[in-house]
Order: sequence, then structure tokens, then C-alpha cells
Amino acid sequence: MMEGGSSWSAYGSGGSTGSGFDVVAFLKKPQVILRLVSWVFSIIVFSCIAADGYSSVSGVSHVCAYGDMSNCGYGTAVGVLAFLGLLVFLVLDALFDNLSNVDHRKYIVIGDIAFSGMWSFLWFVCFCLLTNKWTENKEKDKFTKSGVEAAIAFSFFSIGTFIAITVLAVIRYRKGVVDEFPPEYDPNAFGGNTPYSGTEQGNAPPYQAGTGEFNQSPFTSQDPKPLPGGYQQQTY
Repeated sequence: MMEGGSSWSAYGSGGSTGSGFDVVAFLKKPQVILRLVSWVFSIIVFSCIAADGYSSVSGVSHVCAYGDMSNCGYGTAVGVLAFLGLLVFLVLDALFDNLSNVDHRKYIVIGDIAFSGMWSFLWFVCFCLLTNKWTENKEKDKFTKSGVEAAIAFSFFSIGTFIAITVLAVIRYRKGVVDEFPPEYDPNAFGGNTPYSGTEQGNAPPYQAGTGEFNQSPFTSQDPKPLPGGYQQQTY
């Protein structure tokens, strides 16, 4: 992991560790805008189901507009849990830039991908379920249609916002991996100097291109002296 400037901005951090909280900059972040919109959508879904999703039909009180009671429970649960999860991630977004630990930022982004991706799927199931059961309902006039259909509509809108949040989280994660582990070697990481350079140490290559000659070995004597007895000193 690099300890330079790139690691401070890994996974989308602004590198403002220790600085004050900027509300305007926070609210301008794309993921924050999408979370706030999704947060409002989730409130609309579970409040509409709670207020208008139940009625008295044929003398039976508290009948779900979407058929079985479990269907109303599912839509309410998805909306409430999305509401709470989005609050948690909004708080984490507010603290994110002041987190100096890269691993903590990475885990938050991974959690964001998991949560947003899962809720994209759950909202899709919710939309399909509520739409199907509402179209099969033969007692539509017993319910407040605007509230029942609003829950269906905002379930559909929530699919798009959560998919967008997931995509942004994936982009942050991929960028963070690149910032944390650069794919290429940086020669300036050690001051731009290699510790062992042949030309700087005065070691020329043994063969000079274009001359057809080899350099004399530094350990070879230029004028070997004869030894007594007719032997000649060996050169190395």
C-alpha cells in the first residue's frame, strides 16, 4: 500500500482528514443525493402501505390491498429497512473523508455495494409483487387507490436509485483499488536513482558495438612477465 497522496484519496476519500465538516460539499456528492432521494422514496412506500394498504372488505377488517397480509408486510419491511440502512450510510458518508484508515474506507464501500445491490433486487421483487397482486384485486374500490398505487410507483423508482448507488459504489471500489495498489512501478518512488547502475559505477560493457573489439578485462595484465624455467605467467 502506498503511503503517498494517492492512498489518502483511495475509495473516494477527499483527503481532508482532520478538517472540518463541509455541509455543502457533502450534499453535492452524487451518492449522498441518491441516498436522500431513495430515503424519501422508502418513506413514501411504507407510509402509503401503512395508511392506505389496508381496508375493510366484506365485513372483514384490516384486509391488505395486495392480497395476502404478508405482501403488505413485505413492502413495509423493505421500505423500513431501506430507510434505516440509508440513514446508516448517510452517517458513514459524512464521516468518510475523516477516516485515515484505508481498510476502513474499503469495508464501507464494499458494504455499500452489498447493501445497495441487495436492495435493488428487493425493490424489484416488491414492485413485481405489489403490481401483480393489485391488478388481481377485485375490490379496488374499497381502497384509496392513490396511496396504494403510489407505493407501487415509488417501489419502481427505488429500483433505479439503488442501482445507481450500486454503480457509484463499484466505481469507487475499483478506483480505490488502483489508488491503493498502483499497477506500474514508479521510478520516482525511491528518488529516481537506481542503487546499482553499471555506467555510474564505471563498468563498461565487455563489447563495444561498432568497433569489433572487446574491452580488456580489468584483471588481465598487459605485459605478462616470463617466469624462470621457461614458464609464462597465466593471465586471468
